[in-house]
Amino acid sequence: MSEHLAVSGVCKSFPYGEGRLEVLRQVDLCLAPGALATIVGASGSGKSTLLHVLGGMEPPDCGEVRLEGESIYGLSSEQRSRWRNRRVGFVFQFHHLLPEFTALENIAMPLLVRGESLRSAAGRADGLARELEIGHRLHSLPGELSGGEQQRVAIGRALITGPALLLMDEPTGNLDHRTGERVMEIAMGLASRQQTTVVLVTHNPALASRGARRFEMRDGRLEAADPGPA
Repeated sequence: MSEHLAVSGVCKSFPYGEGRLEVLRQVDLCLAPGALATIVGASGSGKSTLLHVLGGMEPPDCGEVRLEGESIYGLSSEQRSRWRNRRVGFVFQFHHLLPEFTALENIAMPLLVRGESLRSAAGRADGLARELEIGHRLHSLPGELSGGEQQRVAIGRALITGPALLLMDEPTGNLDHRTGERVMEIAMGLASRQQTTVVLVTHNPALASRGARRFEMRDGRLEAADPGPA
């Protein structure tokens, strides 16, 4: 099976006192198209930093990240911004919705940023919102939505471009168990139909067990927690 996401020898450190703190240490990861990988690990082990590197937001000190055969840190900063808009979706524990825009407008925002017409973007956002079971809340502002509804909007915003890679950092951390389960069931179904590769960071053992590929971050190193293929 072809490699969709290929990470090799990635290291990342940050200034710390008079020296540097190593956060990622020789991380390797290869995932096929449409794969779901879950990552667990203690706070401070490097999980979120790894997602930032995978998403083109945090250049590594060494190593390479390739998505669909393209070396993303071989791109200029401007090129990488355009690449993120088209090829990567992000969902975080805190949804980061724009409070002055409706649910529909928040979902459509990545398309509007790239210059798609409001009519076209809104039409696509409407269809996606209905798949996310929030079609009845399209014209509500984020402050008028429940936590589960807000996270569904964030998932819609992440998936509307049909990204090659979806990065999720504790997406159910602020939701009750039942709501979190339903939100993830819908999100994973959509990602699977789009053949989107998903990397999911979580502290939730049940959610982590969903991954066909399961990993644990320990002191900046990514270790396989399953016997799956390399």
